Amino acid sequence: MIRHFMKMNIEVQIPFEHHQSAHCETGVISNLLSHHGLPISEAMVFGIGSGLFFGYFPFIRLNHLPLSAFRISTGGIMKRVCKRLQVRVKWEKFRNHQKAMDVLDQRLAQQIPVGCRTGAFWLSYFPRRLRFHFNMHNLVVFGKKGSDYLISDPVFPDPVVCSESSLRKARFAKGSMPPKGKMYHIESVPDQVDLPKAISMSVKEVCRNMLKAPIPFIGVKGIRYLAKKMEKWPEKLGEEKASLYLGQIIRMQEEIGTGGAGFRFIYAAFLQEVAAILNDYRFLELSLRMTEIGDHWRAFALMASRNCKKRASKTENYLEMADILRHCAECEAKLLNDLSAITPDT
Repeated sequence: MIRHFMKMNIEVQIPFEHHQSAHCETGVISNLLSHHGLPISEAMVFGIGSGLFFGYFPFIRLNHLPLSAFRISTGGIMKRVCKRLQVRVKWEKFRNHQKAMDVLDQRLAQQIPVGCRTGAFWLSYFPRRLRFHFNMHNLVVFGKKGSDYLISDPVFPDPVVCSESSLRKARFAKGSMPPKGKMYHIESVPDQVDLPKAISMSVKEVCRNMLKAPIPFIGVKGIRYLAKKMEKWPEKLGEEKASLYLGQIIRMQEEIGTGGAGFRFIYAAFLQEVAAILNDYRFLELSLRMTEIGDHWRAFALMASRNCKKRASKTENYLEMADILRHCAECEAKLLNDLSAITPDT
């Protein structure tokens, strides 16, 4: 990938190895840590960052519709990974747009690849049909050619080019959760990391969050809470509004990040790596079970999408979709209890 850019008459270019990933935050962390000599997969980043989560918050609105979450809050994975691996990260935030771009250029001149939070809608390399207003999209800037920036956006297969005006606008996008010019870079990584300890801490946190949340909106309780609400939507909201609520769930699950199914698949890959690191192949069996759970979430999304498009059969109704969610909750509860039991204490 990099050789392609070296043919250009660029002003700054850092030899940064780009890898496509399933999710922007985990992909950026994985790529940055690998660049600094700490090779780590996206799945391991997601796992050590305790990324697996569920929450349904009817009192929080995104685009006027209830918010659902299939992973911990944005930035939480990065914070946990860096803390547990003892990686030092420097964050910078700006009010002045020009200063934000000038400091970015300074970091590039110092041969430092820089992570940025952006509004995905304003990134010029995004196809029009894929643009939506999401202000927590992460990417890495690793070079500059004239007024264009070389970008490693982990959701794309290859590095991309973004104009200065588009990147500036994306870094200062307005709306919900504005990025406010935030950027970050790695200052140091340790010579050695204690992966078993980091794994144990992260797994125990996921199990606590998903199984022992004291409120009904979070974790396994939250999945059941959503199922209970969903089966009443057509009667309570009417078909049209119920379809909007359902569409919001699908969007949060399958379009923003990697969603319910995708994050379960990533966690399954994490458990597969854990089996080798801890030399305990019981984690492999749990990995297979987590993959099956991801398949159930994807089956729900498929049925939900057919309902939104009015292509569903008579049996593919809100009651059936709620039952699929309850089955997901039951499977996740059993798996996480088993996972907690075999994970060593720190």
